[in-house]
Amino acid sequence: MSELTLYRGEVFDFIDSPSNKKEAYRYFPDGALVVQDGQIIDCGPFKETKDRYTDFELVDYSGKLLMPGFIDSHIHYPQAEIIGMYGKQLLDWLGDYTFPAEQSFASPEHAGRMARFFIQELFRNGTTTCMAYATVHPASVTALFSVASEYDMCMLTGKVLMDRNAPAGLTDTAERGESESRNLIETWHGKGRNRYVITPRFAISCSTEQLIAAGRLHEQYPDTYIQTHLSENKDEIDSTLSLCPDCRDYLEVYERAGLVTGRSVFGHCIHLSDSECRRLDEAGSVVVHCPTSNLFLGSGLFDMRQANRIGMQTVLATDVGAGTSFSLLRTMGESYKVQQLNGYPMSVFESLYKCTLGAAKALHLDDEIGSLRKGRKADFIVVDYAVTPSQQIRMDYLIRNGQWTLENKLFGLQTIGDDRNIQATYVVGKQVK
Repeated sequence: MSELTLYRGEVFDFIDSPSNKKEAYRYFPDGALVVQDGQIIDCGPFKETKDRYTDFELVDYSGKLLMPGFIDSHIHYPQAEIIGMYGKQLLDWLGDYTFPAEQSFASPEHAGRMARFFIQELFRNGTTTCMAYATVHPASVTALFSVASEYDMCMLTGKVLMDRNAPAGLTDTAERGESESRNLIETWHGKGRNRYVITPRFAISCSTEQLIAAGRLHEQYPDTYIQTHLSENKDEIDSTLSLCPDCRDYLEVYERAGLVTGRSVFGHCIHLSDSECRRLDEAGSVVVHCPTSNLFLGSGLFDMRQANRIGMQTVLATDVGAGTSFSLLRTMGESYKVQQLNGYPMSVFESLYKCTLGAAKALHLDDEIGSLRKGRKADFIVVDYAVTPSQQIRMDYLIRNGQWTLENKLFGLQTIGDDRNIQATYVVGKQVK
């Protein structure tokens, strides 16, 4: 067996949802995380933990926070180049920026270059797992899985399906989309830490035949995932219902195709009726709140209180490139502001849970990632609380007034933190930032 490595620092992770249990987390002010062969084998107070081992390498991050790596549940890797482009509204933004950028991914060389940039940018921001959209081109999927495999990173992605209302260079057919997706599933799904995601972009760009084909694929490969967009923008909803006039609401379009399942992940979901929320909850589907994107494109304010009242599984994500940052710290901060406008001051523990253990549970991956429990992959990050003058003076004030509590530390990271606070990122125990 390989050598043990013991990482010392403040150690934090969740053991349950903050909405289920008051003490839903573990926190060791002077803690230790023990890693061997890419797995976590122990975690606890430093003095007690180190005494259980006689031979180990010590990596001292005292004063820094060790916690699970972030999980980004909705992000578009081909859109990394167009982040921050003049927004307008969703459908305009797709036509003006997204579709032109995605046509470049017909080139395997371009796809490979962008896949490497994308993954390195995730690591720089402390994200160790993501569910990403590729493009319609199979080479875009191969590129992303290939680069992720070099790091033994947990990557969830799939070929986008679009057979209407998109440029010719970005459309397939229902038959070809199903065939290419099947080939990619057979090649990549379950190989290493790769998972395949069946990816109809959204109802506007997918015919009924293509949505049914996507549902058929998932029925044949039930441990794959499904990702798409739902009720992001009011014009999008109107366009969808004009294309599907026999459906009572947007969600029914996907229900009829067999796409609303316990392994389905729906981006945005801002303008849902209570009926749609209940049906998503009953199916066990996942709703992804993307606050920076929703604000940037003026799509609306996601209602977390409604989601919690009904009981939907809800996670947070960046939605780069309409989302304006790869940082889930910044994303959590924007989510807090959105919920403030809805009269719901969401706690930092709820935000962090939705980017770590909550996301892992929603994606059926909590036996592998999302916490620092024994047997999990050693995907973790090291966070510095104070890397800017503003963060330092805030910390000094809280210490001086006896208020340097865990909640204040974490809330400060959420509110004024970003990629600069990520000191190190580890994937299966290997430092990748």
